[in-house]
Amino acid sequence: MTTMTETASGLREFKMPDVGEGLTEAEILKWYVQPGDTVTDGQVVCEVETAKAAVELPIPYDGVVHELRFPEGTTVDVGQVIIAVDVGGGAAPVTPAAPAAQAEAPAPSQAPTVTAPTAPATAPAVPAAPSGEAGGTTAEPEPEGRKPVLVGYGVSVASTKRRPRRGVPAQQPEVAAAAAAVNSELNGHAAPAARPLAKPPVRKLAKDLGVDLAAVTPSGPDGIITREDVHAAVAPAPASVQEPVVTAAPAVAAPVSAPAAAAIAAPAVSYDGVRETRVPVKGVRKAIAAAMVGSAFTAPHVTEFVTVDVTRTMKLVEELKRSDEYGMQGLRVNPLLLIAKALLVAIKRHPDVNASWDEANQEIVRKHYVNLGIAAATPRGLIVPNIKDAHAKTLPQLAEALGELVGTAREGRTSPAAMQGGTVTITNVGVFGVDTGTPILNPGESAILAVGSIKPQPWVHKGKVKPRQVTTLALSFDHRVVDGELGSKVLADVAAVLEQPKRLITWG
Repeated sequence: MTTMTETASGLREFKMPDVGEGLTEAEILKWYVQPGDTVTDGQVVCEVETAKAAVELPIPYDGVVHELRFPEGTTVDVGQVIIAVDVGGGAAPVTPAAPAAQAEAPAPSQAPTVTAPTAPATAPAVPAAPSGEAGGTTAEPEPEGRKPVLVGYGVSVASTKRRPRRGVPAQQPEVAAAAAAVNSELNGHAAPAARPLAKPPVRKLAKDLGVDLAAVTPSGPDGIITREDVHAAVAPAPASVQEPVVTAAPAVAAPVSAPAAAAIAAPAVSYDGVRETRVPVKGVRKAIAAAMVGSAFTAPHVTEFVTVDVTRTMKLVEELKRSDEYGMQGLRVNPLLLIAKALLVAIKRHPDVNASWDEANQEIVRKHYVNLGIAAATPRGLIVPNIKDAHAKTLPQLAEALGELVGTAREGRTSPAAMQGGTVTITNVGVFGVDTGTPILNPGESAILAVGSIKPQPWVHKGKVKPRQVTTLALSFDHRVVDGELGSKVLADVAAVLEQPKRLITWG
C-alpha cells in the first residue's frame, strides 16, 4: 500500500501505514514535530500505538511540515493522511493553534465584535502594559507570522508562540491578531470560531452536566479539555448550596426552597460523575478483548492442575547463578528459565500438543517448530511476545532470548513481528503471589501453561514431612486438538522435570 501522495502545490502527504500484518488502525500517541519544523528523510515524526505495540514512524522525504491532520490521542485508520510536508517551498504551514488564537483574541476585551478586520485594532488596547510600546507591537507580529512559509527559515518566534496557545489562554493578543490576519489572508475569509478540543467521553460528560465547553478553561496538553476541567466548571455550584445554608431557618417558605432544591441537584450529578470513570477501549486493550472473547467462545478449553515439589529446581537456579562453568555469566537466571526448558522438553516428547486448529480448512496444523510465547504485563496491557525457534536453543541461548524479550516488553518497545507466530505460551501468575489460574488460550495456539507462586509448604519427602518449595501448574488446552491423555502427559512431564531437573539430561 502506498503511504505517500504528492499534490500539485508541492505538498507530500504521508498516510498511516500498516505497521503490522493486517492492522486496520492505530492511535497517535505523540507528535515529535509541529507545522513549520524542518524534517529530513528518515526522521521520526510521531509515535503510534497499534493493537500490538507502540511504533515510531519516520518520514520518507525532506521538507517543512505543513500540517498535522490529527491531534495526539486520535485513532486513525490505516491509509488516512496524518501529516503533510512541503517539499517545494511554496505552501504556508497550517498552525493548528491559529483558529484557537483567533477565537481567544477578543476575549480579554470582552468586545462583542469578533470579525477578523477588527482584531488588529482591539488587540493592542489590552496588552499595552506588558509590551510598553503599543505602536511597535502592532506592526511586527504580522510579518513574523509569515516567516514559516519559507523553506529553510525554520520555526519563527511568532509561530513558536502560537503553537502552545491552545493550552495557555494568557498569551499576547498581538500575536493572536496577527495569526488571525494571516489565516484570513491565506483563505480569503475569516476562519470560523474554534471548536473546543475535548475527547468524546469528556464531551458526553459536559453534556450530562450541562456544561458549555466553550466556557471551560482547558488544562490538558495542547489545549485539550479534560474531565477535571469539566468538573471544575461545575465546582462553583456547591458554593451556591451554602447560600441557603445561612438562611436554613427561614427556608420553610416556598420562594426559598425552590432555588435551594435546584442548587442541591447540580452537585449530585457531578458527584456521580466523579464516582465513575469511563476509559475508551482502544489499542492493546481492544486487541486483548477481541482475542480473549474469540478464544474463549471458539476453542473448548480444558484445564488440568498439578502441584509439584520444585526444591531441586530452585537449588539448580542458585547454582547456575553462582557458578561460572555453565556459560551463564551475565545472563538472567530465574525459575521461569527452567520452567520454559521443561515445557520445551515435554513438547519434544509429545509434539502433537504443538498444533493449531484450522477452522476454514477443517485441519489440525502440527508445528515442527516452537515459538514460545511469554505473557508479559506492560503499562499498555497484556502482550505475548514469543521466542522464535525456542526448541533449537541451548539453555544459555534461551536465557539470553528470554532476558531480551522481557526487557523490551517492559520498555514498551515490543515490535508487532515479535508477537506473531506463537505456538505455545507460558503465563507466570506466580509473580503476583497467586497460586494458579485457568489461563485462556492465545488465539492460534492449543496450549498455555500457567505457573503459580513458589513458596515453602509442608511436603512428604523421603517418608518425612518437611518444608519444601512447592508450586502449582495449570495447563489449558484446546480439546479439539489435544485429548485429555495427551494434555495430562505433557503436564506430568513438565512437573517431573521441575521435580528432578536431572531429567533434562536424559529427556532433553
